[in-house]
Amino acid sequence: MHSFRVLTIGQFMLVVSGLAMALAISTVLLLSGIIERKAVEDLAREDARQTSELIFQSLYSAMRKGWDKAEIAEIIQRLNETRPDATIRVFRGAPVIRQYGEIPGEATARMQDPMLRAALSSGEEQMQTERDSLRYLYPLRVKAECQQCHDAQVGDINGAVDITFPVTNLKVSLGFVIQSVIVYFMVVIGAMCIALYFKLRYFVAFPIAEFVKIIDEIIRNTDLSRRVDAQGSHLREVRKLSEHFNRLLSTLQDYQDRLQTYSERDPLTGLYNRRKFDEFLNLEVERSRRHNRHFSLLLLDVDNFKTINDSYGHPVGDLALKELAAVLNRRLRRTDLIARLGGDEFAVLLSDTPAEAARVLAESLREDLTRSTIHLPVGNTRLHASMGVVSFPENGQDVERLTIAMDVAMYKAKRLGKNRVATLDATEEDLVQDAFRQGRKVQRALDEDRVLPYFQPICCMKGRQPFGYEVLARIREGDVILSAGQFIETAEELGLAQEIDKAVFLKALEKAAMFPPETRLFFNLSARTIGDTRWMLGLPALIRAQGLSPAQIVLEITEREALPQFDTVIQLMEGLRSEGIAFALDDFGSGFSSFLYLKYLTVDYVKIEGSFVRHLATDPRDRIMVEHIHAMAREFGLKTVAEFVEDEASAEIIREIGVDFGQGYHLGHPVPEVTPAHTA
Repeated sequence: MHSFRVLTIGQFMLVVSGLAMALAISTVLLLSGIIERKAVEDLAREDARQTSELIFQSLYSAMRKGWDKAEIAEIIQRLNETRPDATIRVFRGAPVIRQYGEIPGEATARMQDPMLRAALSSGEEQMQTERDSLRYLYPLRVKAECQQCHDAQVGDINGAVDITFPVTNLKVSLGFVIQSVIVYFMVVIGAMCIALYFKLRYFVAFPIAEFVKIIDEIIRNTDLSRRVDAQGSHLREVRKLSEHFNRLLSTLQDYQDRLQTYSERDPLTGLYNRRKFDEFLNLEVERSRRHNRHFSLLLLDVDNFKTINDSYGHPVGDLALKELAAVLNRRLRRTDLIARLGGDEFAVLLSDTPAEAARVLAESLREDLTRSTIHLPVGNTRLHASMGVVSFPENGQDVERLTIAMDVAMYKAKRLGKNRVATLDATEEDLVQDAFRQGRKVQRALDEDRVLPYFQPICCMKGRQPFGYEVLARIREGDVILSAGQFIETAEELGLAQEIDKAVFLKALEKAAMFPPETRLFFNLSARTIGDTRWMLGLPALIRAQGLSPAQIVLEITEREALPQFDTVIQLMEGLRSEGIAFALDDFGSGFSSFLYLKYLTVDYVKIEGSFVRHLATDPRDRIMVEHIHAMAREFGLKTVAEFVEDEASAEIIREIGVDFGQGYHLGHPVPEVTPAHTA
């Protein structure tokens, strides 16, 4: 239900126009009453003064002729009869009373009449206005000619003429004139307010109403292609507002298109990303089950790709991957779906393709790729790739088994010498089963609460004191502690990574309750965990429940986590940052897309790729990369963390460059417990 206070612009303008008109009319009526009273008083005063002068002159003429008091009284009576609507009286002043005596009754009248006493004592005229009458007292001052008959000084008050007469006719006459003026004025004011109302509606209300209409349509239809007619108004400001509004829509549309693209596509190669590939694979499994059809999967991994990155740098490696993607697009069929799963790993979904046809196609692709020349800024090269081919339903009848079989087939090609195509026969199904057995080990460790958090210090490079800790997952197998590299890949393939993340996160929070409040905890969560939006948004409450502040937590984001669900990650980060949780961009510099993420993701820390840091003391090119990454992070207002600080020489160079924090075995190994000495 709408509040009555909420008005449309048209209604608001109508109310304002009405109030303005009412205020104008009230002001005019108030001023007209004041003006009318003033005009009546001024006119009545002048009329009374003239009448008093005439009366005095009549009395003066009579007195010069020697008339006595009775005759003068008769003159006053005739004057009253001449103006029956008026009352005329004449009172004696002190000089006349001394000379000729009192007239009966005047002494009492003077005593009871303050106005009369004021006029006789001050010599100033007095006037009193009642509702319909006016009383005027005119003092009679002694002049030189009066001294012929009166024993008085010039300026003395010989008496006063007292006139009371109605002013009704005068008020009616003036009121008619003023009211006529008021009526005309109100008509003009009303016309002006009405004209102003419609002008404002046309020039202001209608354009804003059009804005609101378009915004409603955009919200209702999610259509950012709508635009406002910028030339539809004669007001420059409204035109400017329309133009800026249209530019804002264009910017939002472009941003939405980019987010849509990055949520489905790999920003480096333009191929589908892992999330989109998983969607297509699920649909293909359902379709093939329903129609009893075959399809195949091809997993391609570039051989010795790390050599290109280490020899020429990651930007050159990125160019090689783009060239490889172009070769795949040229060589494969239009119906084949190609995706970059991450790093140098690509997958192809071959619809309606049985196992043997898929193997032949993969072999042809491998040969074409081997013969293709990849053009790079440092020269030309050729890429070799190991490929694994599996088919539905022979190698698996669900997405999970097919994905594991695809990895096993690709690793088989690697073990057989690389640059070859490998498939799985019946005996090699044991490899797939082995992957499931490893997964059961991980699941058992979760069930038996043997998944542990370890803490590796992240130190300030100036004082080498721990600033925070990266929380790492470990599994205890008897007296042996398994590192994440020994189980995390299997856990991810079997969908157990999220359970590991949650267990490690909760246990780390419990132990961190004993840490100093300024200590930061860095967590690297899996893509599946980050995709669980409900659990992620519940992190602030979970952290506070353990007695910690969300500001103590830093979540690390890498290409692997951000790329498959780019739009979701951006919204998730905005929500968590508003609660105080910070973010770090991990493995920065490992690919060109890292720079793209720095543009679109709002983070607080940049963790410099460890491959640049490990050989920092021996390879000047690595120092150049680290210096530039640190300088760029500084321009964005971010803190930097150098990974893989393994020796004192590298640590010193990191400190000289100005990198804020360092992490590596030289600064501290992962430990299950953090003692007060570690946090000092």
